[in-house]
Amino acid sequence: MSTLDYIGWVLIVVGALNWGLIGAFNFNLVTMLFGVGMLTQWVYILVGLAGLYSLWKMFTMKKK
Repeated sequence: MSTLDYIGWVLIVVGALNWGLIGAFNFNLVTMLFGVGMLTQWVYILVGLAGLYSLWKMFTMKKK
């Protein structure tokens, strides 16, 4: 697993946990940690890019 794969995995987990907290308790962890502003927006963008990267990796992996 490369460094980029690890970073992507961590961001996906952060996004999944945030969505779980929003759905279960109406609590937005990212906004609580970073406030409302540009940094929060960048976190959401990075989580989305990590999801796209994971999809790309999934469909382009060589089958063994």
